[in-house]
Amino acid sequence: MEVSPPCDILAIMNREPFSLGEFYHIYNHGVEERNLFADEEDSLRFLESMVEFNTKEALGGIYIKSLNPGGETPKTKLVNVVSYCLNPNHFHLLLEEISEGGISEFMKRVGGGYALYFNNKYKRKGALFRGTFKSVWINTNEYLLYVSAYINLNFCVHKLPEDVLKVVQSSWKEYLGDNKRKICAKDIIMGQFKNGRDYEVYAEDALTLMLERKEMDRQLKYLAID
Repeated sequence: MEVSPPCDILAIMNREPFSLGEFYHIYNHGVEERNLFADEEDSLRFLESMVEFNTKEALGGIYIKSLNPGGETPKTKLVNVVSYCLNPNHFHLLLEEISEGGISEFMKRVGGGYALYFNNKYKRKGALFRGTFKSVWINTNEYLLYVSAYINLNFCVHKLPEDVLKVVQSSWKEYLGDNKRKICAKDIIMGQFKNGRDYEVYAEDALTLMLERKEMDRQLKYLAID
């Protein structure tokens, strides 16, 4: 499948209210450039929050649930998580709204719960994230495929060093057939390809385009300064 890069996204950023059945690229950074995930335990805790808080039913929190591990109840999900990447100082999520107000409620629960965990662990106070999360409406299927690749391989886009990768959590392995973690509704993307290898080729071609555009932007900024 041919890679189609997105259009100018500035006109469709922060589109609210979110609409049922629509897809959104959600992202945010740590306040004051701080790391959101200092170690693997942190990034795994954020992933756990993405699973446990993705429900319309009331949930007291991950700690409360751990006190009653046998008390599983059926879930009515707020969102479909299509892909994700947790880098040390920021995260990217591709979400589909499947319950009214689902994305806003999901992000409130995940962000609030994780900030409480992080501040308790590191003995700090105050905001953890750089304001309200940002959102971009995915307005075409071509854009949806491209963003799925961008998020799955975001750690490659940023060329993170080897010693940092142990902190990173990405849905890329899940897309390549790792069944140990089943967070994503990946059939939304994979159902459009003949097999996993076809998607892998598509995503790697998209990554090449992303890196080329990133280098072009860097050079243009250098020329502008000069």
